[in-house]
Amino acid sequence: MTPHNEANKGDYADTVLLPGDPLRAKWIAETFFDEPRQVNAVRNCLGFTGSWKGKPVSVQATGMGQPSTAIYVHELLDVYGAKKLIRVGTCGGLNAKVKVRDLVIGLAATTDSAVNSATFGRYHYAPFADFEMVRAATDIAAERKLPCHVGGMVSSDEFYALEGPKVYEILTAHGVLGVEMEAAAIYTLAARFGARAMVVCTMSDCLITGDQIDAKARQSSLSEMVELALDVAAGQA
Repeated sequence: MTPHNEANKGDYADTVLLPGDPLRAKWIAETFFDEPRQVNAVRNCLGFTGSWKGKPVSVQATGMGQPSTAIYVHELLDVYGAKKLIRVGTCGGLNAKVKVRDLVIGLAATTDSAVNSATFGRYHYAPFADFEMVRAATDIAAERKLPCHVGGMVSSDEFYALEGPKVYEILTAHGVLGVEMEAAAIYTLAARFGARAMVVCTMSDCLITGDQIDAKARQSSLSEMVELALDVAAGQA
């Protein structure tokens, strides 16, 4: 157990899905897992373990932002022995070619967070995804005809930037596809602990065009994304 997690060692599977929202973690467990059981409820950051297609899998909410995410990810890797992490969430679009409901897989993650700058000193570390997991995800997306984009993401510590969407213009100019708040911390910690990680997001609102996903479409898109992530987890022994 840790100050943030009441689970015992062995309560988490090797593969853990990481939504930010605790209620989304509960929804994933109840909707997709066989025989789900709750393993954590500290601070209402819910965690569950069950199985998908006969393979053990867990889901743990991380809260919003890299500081919160880093706590749960560090403990999952260091205390509970997780080996594979898959963030499942939403992102804002920074490229007009990415449409609402499209999937975005973060091949690498830029960040403005001190979580990395304080650690690497003079170096601007560029954390990245596990190649085999990304390849498996893109193959599944192609087979299911799910629009999917693979490229750079940015993990920002600031949701309401003073400059508004203009703050991301330089990133858009360099091909960054989406903005969210957790990927860079997940990739950095996975690298530190020798684990594997991938971030897949549904693009929920485009900062370029102003398009937004409606509530009904959001739920069906999230289901497709979670099923894709679980199939990657099941096939990546």
